[in-house]
Amino acid sequence: MNRTLYLDTVPIPDALTALKKELDRDALIAPETIPTDQALSRVLAGPVIARYSSPTFHAAAMDGIAVAAETTFAAREGSPVRLSPGSGFTSVNTGNPLPEGRDAVIMAEHVTFDADGAALIEAPAFPWQHVRRIGEDIVATELVLPRGRTLTAFDLAALLSAGVFEVEVTGTARMAVIPTGDEVLDYTERPVPGPGQVVESNSVMLVNMAKNAGIRAERFAPVPDDPAALEAAARKALAAGFNVVVLGAGSSAGTKDYTRGVMERLGRVVVHGVAAMPGKPALLGVAENGSLLAGAPGYPVSAAVAFEKLVLPLCCWLEGRAAPRRARLPVRLARRVPSRPGMEEFVRLAVGRVGEDYVGLPLARGAGLITSLTNAQAVAALPAACEGVEAGETVQAELYVSQEELDATLVVVGSHDNTLDLLADALMGQPEPVRLASSHVGSMGGIAALSSRQALCAGAHLFDPETNDFNFPFLARHAPDLDVAVIALAVRHQGLIVPKGNPKNIAGVADLARPDVVFANRQRGAGTRILLDHHLKLAKIRPDQVRGYDKEEFTHMAVAVNVRTGTADCGLGVYAAAKALDLGFVPLARERYDLLIPRAALDDPRIAALLAIVRDPAFQAHVRDLGGYETDLSGREMRPGMGLGGEG
Repeated sequence: MNRTLYLDTVPIPDALTALKKELDRDALIAPETIPTDQALSRVLAGPVIARYSSPTFHAAAMDGIAVAAETTFAAREGSPVRLSPGSGFTSVNTGNPLPEGRDAVIMAEHVTFDADGAALIEAPAFPWQHVRRIGEDIVATELVLPRGRTLTAFDLAALLSAGVFEVEVTGTARMAVIPTGDEVLDYTERPVPGPGQVVESNSVMLVNMAKNAGIRAERFAPVPDDPAALEAAARKALAAGFNVVVLGAGSSAGTKDYTRGVMERLGRVVVHGVAAMPGKPALLGVAENGSLLAGAPGYPVSAAVAFEKLVLPLCCWLEGRAAPRRARLPVRLARRVPSRPGMEEFVRLAVGRVGEDYVGLPLARGAGLITSLTNAQAVAALPAACEGVEAGETVQAELYVSQEELDATLVVVGSHDNTLDLLADALMGQPEPVRLASSHVGSMGGIAALSSRQALCAGAHLFDPETNDFNFPFLARHAPDLDVAVIALAVRHQGLIVPKGNPKNIAGVADLARPDVVFANRQRGAGTRILLDHHLKLAKIRPDQVRGYDKEEFTHMAVAVNVRTGTADCGLGVYAAAKALDLGFVPLARERYDLLIPRAALDDPRIAALLAIVRDPAFQAHVRDLGGYETDLSGREMRPGMGLGGEG
């Protein structure tokens, strides 16, 4: 079994430096001359000199009359100077050439006329008053723009004004993205994936990332894991004039990872492996004809990081321009983020404003989780020397979105519930859209986040058997100084999620102690975990008697997926999760799921929008349609002792 191992990773800046030394930028991308009006975002290959002045003549800058300024010097209020038409003044409009012998313009509203048409001037004009002089903006033979300038819409207008109708610009990077793999299916054929197959999508992501950066890029059809086929596809791209060729996947150490070998036959490998997570398996090299070769990892997040941090900066450098840079903002982390020393780690964040701070919710870090890209509003780079960042610490984050969108983001931390997806969609449908950023850390984690001002809202469903009440006993015990409004979202049905047909005949909590039953649990601090422990105690079952008790999942849907795939025989969760995956359900309890909101935030427009939706009968109907939800209490502010009945 042959594997290509890469043992010596290099930091990203060192990788970029190494490639720049190997690439002959001038030979690879030759300058070209193009019409000025088609040169937006192109980079000037040399200085541009004005052919014409702008304006090319002395011009009136106002509507009025053109005069010789010295003929008005005696004018005073109540003692006007009288100028005859023709010999003493000439009527002009804005932009007209200044008539011979005139050196000033008097605005029309400052002129009166007598019955003979003579102009009466009561204030003297000064020379060149309201006149655009020749070359006021641009002077012929002077520099208009220097080399290396990335041309803007304003630049194009200035160049045309200066009589520059063609410009010499640096050449462009032409990128070919070639997806590879026996398991990938071409999305253009709208395939239905079978076991071990995936719809290929990385190439579309990379091509459009390139286009967003102003780089021309094209996607090739997927190529199977065959070295000869990979080499042929890459050579075809090089022969077609693509000066950047990206092979998608096949850059790691798997037995079918052929990208390095193919690159070595096309030219030489310069870098294999960077000290970054994700993105570590990235490959960079140079083809025999001088073109840039790159191998992007197969996992989407890893591919995106490697492409953004390595390939795009090199393409921009080839074109003689700086790579686009994002705005940066200090963000306070809502959860601890561990980090591996020796590796720069890129942590994607959902970010929203809480009070005066911006709070970041670290998203799942798996290299294969493309939703961590779609849900991210920012990314923070943890240095290689960092061993992690504690909750509450501040990091510098690069923004994927505007700061205005962060201000319209509502940070919700706490227990997971399927209704949060409905809320997220409904909030984005408002006239003033609100984005919901949620982190599923359990009900106790939500209370902790509110206490530390790391969230504006928390979801909780903590049941206290001593009082037969929800959430209030836990708030009193763990956050006595926290002034929150407790708003009921829904009463939901919890139970044991089992395979369809319940083949093991699981009837209740007592069956969890059976040796043939594997259980999928929720994480510590989750209200569902607390509910389970309560029922285990009632049944006199120790946790160590439950197979899988230590297997923790963070959402009801994750528990349901475990059951659906046979990883577990059952798990505790809401009926809606079982219904969504067509699974069986053994009812166990009804519970109240509340939204905990600081009273100081009740006037916040984002919270107001949230509560309006929760109280909307149409939204409540959608909640009931999920299955296993009751909405009689939805939108009501709860008081201690109300429990499930709403009576205090």
